[in-house]
Parts: sequence; C-alpha cells; structure tokens
Amino acid sequence: MRVRYAILVVLTVMVLLPFAGIVLAALHPPGAQLSGLSIPDRWSWETFALAWERGNFSHLMLSSVLIAVCVVPLALVLATLAAYGLTVLKVWGNRTVSAGFVLGLTLPVELVVVALYFNLREVGLTNSYPGIVLAEAALFMPFGVYWMQTHFSSVPGTLVEAARIDGARDLVVLVRVLLPISWPAITTLSVLYFMWSWNQFLLVLVMMQDPDRRTAPSGLGLFVGQYATDIPLLAAASLIVIAPIVLVYLTFQRSFVNGITQGAIKG
Repeated sequence: MRVRYAILVVLTVMVLLPFAGIVLAALHPPGAQLSGLSIPDRWSWETFALAWERGNFSHLMLSSVLIAVCVVPLALVLATLAAYGLTVLKVWGNRTVSAGFVLGLTLPVELVVVALYFNLREVGLTNSYPGIVLAEAALFMPFGVYWMQTHFSSVPGTLVEAARIDGARDLVVLVRVLLPISWPAITTLSVLYFMWSWNQFLLVLVMMQDPDRRTAPSGLGLFVGQYATDIPLLAAASLIVIAPIVLVYLTFQRSFVNGITQGAIKG
C-alpha cells in the first residue's frame, strides 16, 4: 500500500512540477531571462494583460467558445441517436455501421484534413464557423458513437421492453427512459468533446484563413513564433489558453470521474 502511495506521489509531482514552472514563469516581468524553476522577486500580473493584448485573445477566445458551444451539443446529439439506433433499435446493417465507426477511431486528423479542406471549399464552407463546426463534429463522431454504444449495451433489455409494453415509442424510450440514467456517460462525453474542440489546432489552421477568427490554440502557435524568446509572455499566453479547459474539468470533475469509472467497470 505504501508503495502505491509513493508511486502516486511521484507521478503527481511529475505532472504538477512543469505546470508550477509555467505559472512561476508567467509571474515574472515580460522579457525576463529565466532558467528552470525561478520564483519571481516581484509578482508581475501585467504579463497576462500584455499577452492577452498582443495575442489578440479577445477574438481568439470568442471564436473558441463559439465553436465549442456549437460542436459539443451537435456531436453529442448525433452520437447518442446513432448509438441508440445501432445498439437498442438494432437497425439494418448495425454491425457493419458499428465496425465503420470503430474504423474511424484509427483515422488521424492529419490524414483527412487536406481532402476535407477541398471538399468543404467546393460547398463554400472554408474560412467559416459552420465548416469548422461540421468538420469537428464529424471527426468526433466515431468515439462518441462507440462510447454511447458501450453505455447503452450495459442497460438491461428488460427496462426497454417494459417501456415498450407500456406503449412508449422509440423516441420516448430514449428521452424518458435511457437518457435520465445516462447522464454520467453524457457528461463525460461532453467534457471530452469540449476539450478536443478547444485543443483543435491543425484543422482550424487549415480551414480558417482569417487570423481574427481562428481559435486560441492556433493563435498561440503564431504567438510562439513571434515571441519565442520572451518566456514569461509565452507562459502567460499558454495559461490563458488552457484556463477554460481547467475550469470546465474542475466544474464537472465528479460527473467526469463517475462516467469514466462506470465505463471501466462495465467494460
């Protein structure tokens, strides 16, 4: 037992130490020369304001929020409906379609982004928010369908049969019977979708040519190229970008952990 705790402590330190280094670096005055962990002589909060202004994060954060807020519910609804049809309703060809979604888990974004760009350009959806939202929702679908299929397959069949005997239609079974007991799985999937959408870099960089409409991570990539030698400024910009993810995780931490734990137990 002591060995387990010791391993956990070591892993925790390995994870938190680099993060602590970034925080301490961001608290130094802009342009300060740093080497390793260094506690600032004077806490410089204006570094964050300067990074926000120079990185144009007012526009970038707004774009990131707008895209994530559209992607999460769209991808979640589509994945839930698809998983319900394949697992509970067992539509024609459900095994083949399920295998196709599993195969989609193996496709990296780098493999499809060029073809996706030309396809969306033909219909006028490049350099636009709808194009990014649709592309991200499609890319996230394979995992979402697999996740919800795993959850629905663990629900007792007698529960669905009892609802049908009472005269409930398919949509009523989903909304009133399955969804109320699926919130841990749905919450976990929502948090994952938000994290993936927020961290999406290459897709946004290729699809969105307008610098003011790109997302925070893609803007951070350009920011690094401009201020590669200003470590405090880079650290502050990095913390600005990851702050929403940390806040979302802390807000839904209990539901997220419960969803992961239930999925592991059922698996």
